[in-house]
Amino acid sequence: MSFPLVCIAVVSLVLAIIGNIWVMPPSLPRVLGGSVGVCCLAGMALVWRDVSSRMKAESRTPGSLLSQYLAVKGVGWLGRRQREKLEADTLDVRRVQEQTLLVRLRKHADTRYGRQYDFNSIKDNVGYRARHPITTYEDYRELIRRIAAGEERVIIAEKPAILAMTSGTSGASAMLLSTKDTNKEFFLQGVAVCLEAMGRAFPATDSLQRTTKFFYSPTFRQSEAGIPIGPNSSTPASSRHILNLYTTPAAAFEVPSEKDTLYLHLLFALKDPSVGTLESNFASTVFYAFSALQDRWQEFVQDIEQGKVSSALHLETKVRSRLEALMKPDPHRAAQLRAHFQEGFRGIAKRLWPHLHLVLAVDSGSNQIYGEMLRENYCQGVPFYSPFYAATEGLIGVNLWPREPHRRYMLCPRSMFCEFLPDGSLEEETPPTLLMEEVKEGESYELVITNASGLFRYRLGDIVKVVGFHNQCPIVEFQYRRGQMLSVRGEKVSEALFLNALKKAIAQWGGAQLVDYCCAESGIMGDSVGGSDPHYQVFIELKGVRKLTEEQRYKLDICLQQDSAVYKSFRVKGSIGPMRVQLVAEGAFMELREHMMAFSNTSPNTFKMHRVLRRKEYADFLLGKTVS
Repeated sequence: MSFPLVCIAVVSLVLAIIGNIWVMPPSLPRVLGGSVGVCCLAGMALVWRDVSSRMKAESRTPGSLLSQYLAVKGVGWLGRRQREKLEADTLDVRRVQEQTLLVRLRKHADTRYGRQYDFNSIKDNVGYRARHPITTYEDYRELIRRIAAGEERVIIAEKPAILAMTSGTSGASAMLLSTKDTNKEFFLQGVAVCLEAMGRAFPATDSLQRTTKFFYSPTFRQSEAGIPIGPNSSTPASSRHILNLYTTPAAAFEVPSEKDTLYLHLLFALKDPSVGTLESNFASTVFYAFSALQDRWQEFVQDIEQGKVSSALHLETKVRSRLEALMKPDPHRAAQLRAHFQEGFRGIAKRLWPHLHLVLAVDSGSNQIYGEMLRENYCQGVPFYSPFYAATEGLIGVNLWPREPHRRYMLCPRSMFCEFLPDGSLEEETPPTLLMEEVKEGESYELVITNASGLFRYRLGDIVKVVGFHNQCPIVEFQYRRGQMLSVRGEKVSEALFLNALKKAIAQWGGAQLVDYCCAESGIMGDSVGGSDPHYQVFIELKGVRKLTEEQRYKLDICLQQDSAVYKSFRVKGSIGPMRVQLVAEGAFMELREHMMAFSNTSPNTFKMHRVLRRKEYADFLLGKTVS
């Protein structure tokens, strides 16, 4: 059904609804009433014909189908409109970036911070960069503490919606401001645009199938001034109006335990063979879900067969009653599932859900290994779309090329004012910056951003490589976080470089499958490890291998030497000692993840595994889990 016809149909329905409250001359009601009635019936027929023609679950009610249909059509229209605006912006990036900057400065000019730097008198980016220094989080820590205590108009003009906690991958977790503008921009410039790109690349997603979205209800605490403190990401509460689009019932999000909520996500997804999309913020969350499914599949089959919810889950009586009211014994589906699981878990996703079109999750950066493991094992044959490049600071870029294997993101010119520090000048005290129209393809830069929520010329810590341009707008690939670099002698081994070496080594360890890994520099280990030469301590969790030989451990060191000439030169000179590779017990990284989230107040929705550990207690924890 074409979009214009849908518009006509929806307008007809609206006219029919409001027809009774129109003020009409006495002579017209009979004529118009009949016309409105005909339009109403015609509109309903057109809409229902389109609804009926789409792939959907058998158990859906007409009301839930119609609400999803209208939501899909509405977001589709918005996505096309936002994409048109974005394409126009990419034709004049310098103007759009300066406009974005000046809007930010004018909005916050009448704050203590804005008056300090006289934002009102700044006329262009040249004046801004001359007057305002490059900043780091330490420049904002005390200011944000004052806002949390209740002081107003310190950095931003409005009260923040939340005090957002970062994931802490490159150091201690930081508290940043998040405003309504930040969330609005993320939805309009990010979500709407990426859904439009997804619809173009994967037309089958334009259906009425439900999505299984792996997300959790985070715990928020309150600042002294009553401002919520927690993660800045989509949550069940912020998505409450669209929960009917997902397989997980609303009652499941009242369960405080992540482990029990994950069980319910999987249970209700398995009940529905028509699931169309698996979604999460990060590929790691999807990977953890399939790992749990592999461990507990027999429990899921039993629950579906008997029409109950496992007694092992710690649920309040009312919540359990609401969930079990949605369960009915289904021995036929249970038998199907049992047969699929007994075949093995390679390619299991497509067998469980034959009409699965897509895994929608970020699988770049620290999530790259989870995406690769999912594609190679559980989700063989299912396309992946990594839609955003974003951070707690806000939306940075969008992926307009969903089917391309390399994750590329076009920087959004209206989301942030962006500057770029050339890779070679990162250690300088006052390094010069470049603008969007000045960067060069093939070069790497650290991003410096001015966002909508009180960060000005802020060093983000992300190193990106410019891999092309969309019209005038840079397209980037994420390289690494500055704080996640291994460097015991100044050799600077990035996360991507180390991961490539690790994958090469594991490919030579017969039968080994990577589950997770992280590293620590020997300097933080103290007396925990012997030896005086600086070296890397590497912790690996594997499937298929219970013990590593010395030859296998040394193979990883050799692979990194092959990929990094600088590391090799230090190894040859003896300035860096050989890596110490520790194989840890099954489940060690899941336990580490829980420790990290508890320490940093990070939600499962936003957690990223730290590839380089900066806290000794984390490294000691993994040392205690070593089995080989």
